[in-house]
Amino acid sequence: MWTEDKLDNLLTTPSAKLIEDMKSISGDIIILGAGGKMGPSLSLLAKNAVNAAGTGSKVIAVSRFSDPFAVKLLNDNQVETISCELMDNEQLGKLPDVENIIYMAGRKFGTSGQEYLTWAMNAWLPSRVAQKYKDSRIVVFSSGNIYPLKSSGSGGATEETKPDPIGEYAMSTLGRERMFEYAAHTYNTKIAMYRLNYAVDLRYGVLFDIAQNILSDNPISLSNSFFNCIWQGDANEAAIRCLIHADENIFKLNVTGPEIIPLKETALKMGELLGKEPIFTGEPGDSALLSNAGKMFTMFGYPSVPLNDLILWQAEWIMSGGRSLNKPTHFEERKGDF
Repeated sequence: MWTEDKLDNLLTTPSAKLIEDMKSISGDIIILGAGGKMGPSLSLLAKNAVNAAGTGSKVIAVSRFSDPFAVKLLNDNQVETISCELMDNEQLGKLPDVENIIYMAGRKFGTSGQEYLTWAMNAWLPSRVAQKYKDSRIVVFSSGNIYPLKSSGSGGATEETKPDPIGEYAMSTLGRERMFEYAAHTYNTKIAMYRLNYAVDLRYGVLFDIAQNILSDNPISLSNSFFNCIWQGDANEAAIRCLIHADENIFKLNVTGPEIIPLKETALKMGELLGKEPIFTGEPGDSALLSNAGKMFTMFGYPSVPLNDLILWQAEWIMSGGRSLNKPTHFEERKGDF
C-alpha cells in the first residue's frame, strides 16, 4: 500500500550516478523557492546525495513555506530551512552567499487579471537574484511553455527550437531566462536552463488530473491530445546534476519523459484501473506543448520509472486515499491563459 513516507522515500533516494556527480559539486547548495511542488523532495534528495557522497556540503531550502508537511519533511531530515520573502530586497540580501543555486521560484496560476505580479515574480525577481549570485553556479527552473505548439509527429521541441511563448505566463518565463542570460553575458555567471514539462509526484501532475477528472465525471478535453511527463524523482535528479554543467555559455536542457503520450489512450487505461469510464469532450488536436528530451537521455540516461508504472502508481495512490496538493496542472490549456 502507498503511504506518504513510501512516496517521499522513492522521490528522495539518490541514484549512484547522482551520488557520483555530487562529489564533483563543490560548495553549499541553496534551493530558492523550495516550498513549491517539487522543492521539498528536491531539497531532501540533494541532502541525501550529499550525505552519500560524503562532501559535507550544506543544503539550504529557502521559501515562505506555506505547507506544514514540507517544513516537517525538511526539518526531520536535517535540511536547513530559511523562511524568506524573496520579493523583499532586504530579506533577499541577507541570504547566505553560496557556490550553488537551484532557482525554483516562480508564479503561474492566477496570472490572468494580475499579470504584473507574474512578471514581477518571473522576471524582476530573477534580475535581483542574478545580481546577488552572479559569482555562483545557477540552475534556473524554466518550462517547456516557452516553446511553440508542436505536432505529435515532430518529436517535440528541442533546445535549439526558437522560443515562441503563448500567453503572459509563458512570456514572463522567457523573461526569467533572459534575466539570467544577461548575467551570463555581463558577469560570466555560470547558468543552466532547465526546461521542464510535467513532473509526476502522485500528489499532483497530469496523471493525477486525468484520474481526478475520471472519478469526478468531468469531461476530459481532447484539444491537447498529447503530452509529456516524467517521474519527479528523475526530474529532481536532472536538476541537481545540471549544476556541474552550468556554464557562462548557458547550458540548456529539456527535461521530460521519452514518450509523446496520447491523452485518450492514457485516460482509457487509467479508467480501467480506477473502474470508471472516462468522459471526453472536444475534437482531438494534433499539436501541443511537446518537448524532445533526447539531450537529457544522452547525458543522464533514460528515466528510471517507465510510463506504464507511473499510470499504475497514480491509480493506486488515488484508490488508497493518497493526499492531493490541490495544484492542477491545467495541461489542457492551449492559449496560455493561467
